[in-house]
Amino acid sequence: MFLLENNHFTVLAAVITSVLSVLLLLAVSRQLWTLRWTITRDRKCELPLPKGSMGWPLFGETFHWLFQGSSFHISRREKYGNVFKTHLLGKPVIRVTGAENVRKILLGEHNLVSTQWPQSTRIILGANTLVNSIGDLHKRKRKILAKVFSRAALETYTPRLQDVVRCEIAKWCSERGSVNVYAAAKALTFRIAIRVLLGLNIEESHLNYLSKIFEQLMDNLFSLPFDVPFSGLRKGMKARDTLHECMEKIIKEKLQRPQSEGYSDIFDYMLSSAKENGHELSIQELKESAVELIFAAHSTTASSSTSLILQLMRHPAVADRIRDELETQGLNWNSNRMQLSTSQSGKSGQAILSEGVSEGNEQDRDCRSRAATNFLAGAAGEEPFSFCHLHHLNLERLGRLHYLDCVVKEVLRFLPPVSGGYRTALQTFELDGYQIPKGWSVMYSIRDTHETAAVYQNPEIFDPDRFGSERDEGKAGRFNYIPFGGGIRSCIGRELAQVILKTLAIELLNTAEWELATPAFPKMQTVPIVHPVNGLHVYFHFLNSDTKQESPKS
Repeated sequence: MFLLENNHFTVLAAVITSVLSVLLLLAVSRQLWTLRWTITRDRKCELPLPKGSMGWPLFGETFHWLFQGSSFHISRREKYGNVFKTHLLGKPVIRVTGAENVRKILLGEHNLVSTQWPQSTRIILGANTLVNSIGDLHKRKRKILAKVFSRAALETYTPRLQDVVRCEIAKWCSERGSVNVYAAAKALTFRIAIRVLLGLNIEESHLNYLSKIFEQLMDNLFSLPFDVPFSGLRKGMKARDTLHECMEKIIKEKLQRPQSEGYSDIFDYMLSSAKENGHELSIQELKESAVELIFAAHSTTASSSTSLILQLMRHPAVADRIRDELETQGLNWNSNRMQLSTSQSGKSGQAILSEGVSEGNEQDRDCRSRAATNFLAGAAGEEPFSFCHLHHLNLERLGRLHYLDCVVKEVLRFLPPVSGGYRTALQTFELDGYQIPKGWSVMYSIRDTHETAAVYQNPEIFDPDRFGSERDEGKAGRFNYIPFGGGIRSCIGRELAQVILKTLAIELLNTAEWELATPAFPKMQTVPIVHPVNGLHVYFHFLNSDTKQESPKS
């Protein structure tokens, strides 16, 4: 009996010793890991490294970051301040919040810092793209692409953009079940990129095929950089090659025919701008730029579009104020419908179309023709339907909608589609009393800066009036409001993005009513793009329609 108890004691002692040994080993290894990064500080600089934790060996704080989401940065900012160090995805990172700190990062491009994208992104998008270029190449490419997003170009895009938005909303309203707004918004922004920016008149089946190929590219854009069979990188490269093949065919056809006086697309503007700047773009540069522009216009704009609809649903008083502004500015299509029915009764939708709607591709004209017919039918009381209007938007009309402008700005402040950006330190420099060592990654936070900027009253509240003329909280500092970044790498398509959001709001408020298809609004996930967890599911139906969507199934 004594021997048995002694054996149990020996086993227990051995277990305790083993556990303590493991804990001691972990503690020592963590200290050595911290020391490993502490000694990488620039000894020529007397400033200390930022406060923070480097986590566990090799993994750093990556798992904490993945599981905790936005609360990871909030908790560490509260503990360590606006500039703190951590270790994510195999690299030491300095996380930066605050207008003045972010200002130094964004204005230090090519001098203090350089843009940093994952290797897989650089490989898939290509070396000639704007996001991957640096120095003089970046300046030259940005100068060429500036014409693609000039005011003249936006005026060209807006009518066709409005047609695409209108047709997509009609589809949403025609669905008998609920619509996943985020998925629908991604389909919408892809269609805008293809039909409006690239000016492609392709069959619907081929458009859907390209959309799936592009989704495959996006799904693998941030993958491990291993070019082996069945890897994410290989799948992304295959999707890119398919898109390039399609673009190359279109580009060659365009180069072989003379410049038309009709609709101008991004290829027209890029070729014209390059010629003006004494540069001839290769087909490789053109197709890489085309895919990059789809990438730039796709996920972030879909995210913002979803956030816009979410906030209109959460704040019906805001939606009502936009409707009042549309009424005041004569942009309420419902009122125009009744006037139209009185003066144009008896005419076909196609006849009215030819009188008041600009030309476009065959699908656009067909969509507007069907909409015009339904429009008059609704005015006559045959089938209530306040969908079509005969006046296209333009930049001057959009510019008169001051409250809508405030709403769009507040959506982008409250839920910026991208939470921040990464840079690499080109040299050791000072930030907020700390040294940022050469070679370390620097992440500036857009979302945290918006949430903590002292210029905003009650930043946790969605309040479009903060951007109104009476308060104009955004005027206090340029870098307190950075949904599109800043400096020489600010989003070159920011004006187009805002035109898309305003057009979506106008068409949606003039066309549809909606109701949430779930018991509660979804939570928002912030990595890598802001989007609703499990989607935002909504029932849409046409204004004044007696036919409501099916109720959610129990």
